[in-house]
Amino acid sequence: MKQKIALIAFGGNALLPENQRGLEEEQMRNAQRAARLMVHVVHKGYELIIVHGNGPQVGNLLIQMEEAVTKVPPFSLDVCDAMTEGSMGFMLEKAIINELRTRSIDKEVVTVLTQVVVDREDPAFAEPTKPVGPFYTKYRAQILAKEKKWKMVDDAGRGYRKVVPSPRPIDVVPKWIIRDLVSAGRIVIAAGGGGIPIIIDGRGLFKGVEAVIDKDYVASLIAREVKVDLFIILTGVERVFLDYGTPQERPLDVMTIAQAQEHLDQGQFPRGSMGPKIKAAIEYIQAGGQEVLITSASHLKAALLRRSGTRLVAA
Repeated sequence: MKQKIALIAFGGNALLPENQRGLEEEQMRNAQRAARLMVHVVHKGYELIIVHGNGPQVGNLLIQMEEAVTKVPPFSLDVCDAMTEGSMGFMLEKAIINELRTRSIDKEVVTVLTQVVVDREDPAFAEPTKPVGPFYTKYRAQILAKEKKWKMVDDAGRGYRKVVPSPRPIDVVPKWIIRDLVSAGRIVIAAGGGGIPIIIDGRGLFKGVEAVIDKDYVASLIAREVKVDLFIILTGVERVFLDYGTPQERPLDVMTIAQAQEHLDQGQFPRGSMGPKIKAAIEYIQAGGQEVLITSASHLKAALLRRSGTRLVAA
């Protein structure tokens, strides 16, 4: 009997919400809460792949490096992605293992450091738009722009920030390792923060680049390659809404990908929030995927019983 495989994607703010300081103890408690949900999916009979964001975590790491820049040489953004992939993977691994042991489930958990290939000719490299790291004064921003060739922008009057490109992922380097591990019954944490962005140079060699890859697009890519049965995207709302935030807003229980594309073309799903999630879901279904479930963490259990959430299907 073929194993059922689920892939679940959630943001870095699940471990570090805006209303918390980012203490290690806080993030460990948040990891424990996330672990209970992950293990619930396993309890439902699925093998599991986990993809998480790292926005708040890598932002804090960049701030730490800026504060210590006169004492310790800073790392580039791709290396910072690798560092947070490891630290967050450890927190989730430990929490999930403990939750499995509490429930007497004999299963192993592994974090896979994940390099993700992007196209070096991607138009995003010509137009960096993604703010990362600390806020700088105008004077400091001008120095960094000159010395490091960074693109710096005024961020809503709060100060100047570095902006980097957000290219689309085209390949996941250890995809067959991820597939083999999950097929062997391991819970796999992969592509944390969207993975570590790399390009392939003219000699065919890997080279890290400073960029931010959307974790939902990477999750969709892995879901397609591994051929998962259920792709779960956790977000801040119980369901997908049309006319969200207006008096006319209405929830959607089920959408076909044709309907989803139509709503997307009409501007219902903004680029900075629900848009990438809907696009990632459409790409997964178009490649032969079965079902996407979009819901919030607090409604996941009900959504797995089809009592909440929004399901995207082929037809």
